[in-house]
Amino acid sequence: MNRIVLAVLVLFGGLACANGDHLGGGGAAVQEREQDSTGLKLMVLGIAQDAGFPQAACAKSCCTAAWKDKSIRRMVSCLGVVDEQQGKSWMFDATPDFKDQLQLLSGNASLEGVFLTHGHMGHYTGLMQLGREAMGASSVPVYVMPRMSRFLRTNGPWGQLVQLRNIQLQPIVADTIFQISATLSVQPVLVPHRDEYTETVGFLIAGPTKSALFIPDIDKWSKWERSIVALIREVDYAFLDGTFYQNGELPGRDMSEIPHPFVEESMALFEELPKEEKSKIYFIHFNHTNPLLRANSSERQAVREAGFRIAEEGMTINL
Repeated sequence: MNRIVLAVLVLFGGLACANGDHLGGGGAAVQEREQDSTGLKLMVLGIAQDAGFPQAACAKSCCTAAWKDKSIRRMVSCLGVVDEQQGKSWMFDATPDFKDQLQLLSGNASLEGVFLTHGHMGHYTGLMQLGREAMGASSVPVYVMPRMSRFLRTNGPWGQLVQLRNIQLQPIVADTIFQISATLSVQPVLVPHRDEYTETVGFLIAGPTKSALFIPDIDKWSKWERSIVALIREVDYAFLDGTFYQNGELPGRDMSEIPHPFVEESMALFEELPKEEKSKIYFIHFNHTNPLLRANSSERQAVREAGFRIAEEGMTINL
């Protein structure tokens, strides 16, 4: 039975931060390695919200340490898959950190395709690196839903990438499994989000032996017609929206205008899950205000003590 990696990535624009503790040092890349490797690996290429960490023009305490210490900066939320045996790789979203993430993912593996979740800043603008001002790529497959395809074709400068055949748009359909290689399959899943320009999808990605659920952005779990708890039970890993830790994280802002499930809400929702199910969950896609970005914060400790995990850039999982 096909297993799943769900990747739903949704944009967040710049969100002002409040005063808070200075950031601690960033943790080293985490590796989840197993004895029986299939050669197909899932890699976390970024963990921050669309604007990255630190955020542009942020001079408050949530960002000051990261401006001073490059080692604790974090790239925009993104996943990659690499087939080490075949020398091929795929990316899930094209973020503003595309060039660094491609380097981290690929090594000597060729980029075989990019899957886009939707038309918000942190999820497609990295496509510019494939254009003639940069890589000058040739017909890189870009897997898109119908509205996303129309958005790219009819808006510059993205339409130029299509016209010059730097990219080749590949249509995908919700709830349809696409066999991308002999060992990798991908299934888009529609999720509720602010769909000003395009629809928003996640991706069910299955390897030969393992699967991972990745939903870094969603409005609220209660707005989705699917059961997130049921999906967690079906997969081996679940990378879930952790944009904000709690309500009130953005003083002076109405956070209902930028809905995401707060980490505190998610932990409460998943509280009754068995220990082995909780351990599948990795929070990801952190706004620059989120205390989970601080290495020694009490919030990080609380998440771990509750049985959940926190995604780290560079962590690698066998599929």
